[in-house]
Amino acid sequence: MVAIDDKIYIQKVLEGDTSSFTHLVDKYKDMVFTVCYRILRQQEDAEDVAQEVFIKAFNNLFSFKGDSKFSTWIYTIAYRTAINKSKLKKNQVELGEFQVDISESEKMPQLEELKSQEQTFYVQQAIEMLPELDGVVITLYYIDDCSIKEIIEITKLSEANVKVKLHRARKQLKQNLEGLLKQELKSIV
Repeated sequence: MVAIDDKIYIQKVLEGDTSSFTHLVDKYKDMVFTVCYRILRQQEDAEDVAQEVFIKAFNNLFSFKGDSKFSTWIYTIAYRTAINKSKLKKNQVELGEFQVDISESEKMPQLEELKSQEQTFYVQQAIEMLPELDGVVITLYYIDDCSIKEIIEITKLSEANVKVKLHRARKQLKQNLEGLLKQELKSIV
């Protein structure tokens, strides 16, 4: 189940060629960071946790059995490490929520009219507005192309719970995008 190139590099690391781990870091660093960022919502914290994830992965590579994809294994480490950091952080500091009150009567421009870069910007902002677990599930499913089964392995949620979270997150994401685009329209007009 492990990708052949991942398996080769894993085997090299286990045989003592620790520099081969660099390939795995380069391949998965962006997605590990994204998972961490979706949960922690601060770049510096996400970078620190992503580093910690790769250290954990390196130190525990011997325990990777290849029953699942390496990406699933490392995303699971990222998810759990970021959740633990988030819980610790929440215990230390109470954070307020930012809410925007926008009239429903205003019309919003079509998302298709936006350039690709603008679409990405607004989608990323809308995902950041989701509750942390919903943001992770949406990111894993749509951006990382993880299957429902892989998301279950990573998050330890039930299949029904993952499907419900995806459904609710899609609806909330749509509302968030509408709100962001209405705000943008207000600032232009």
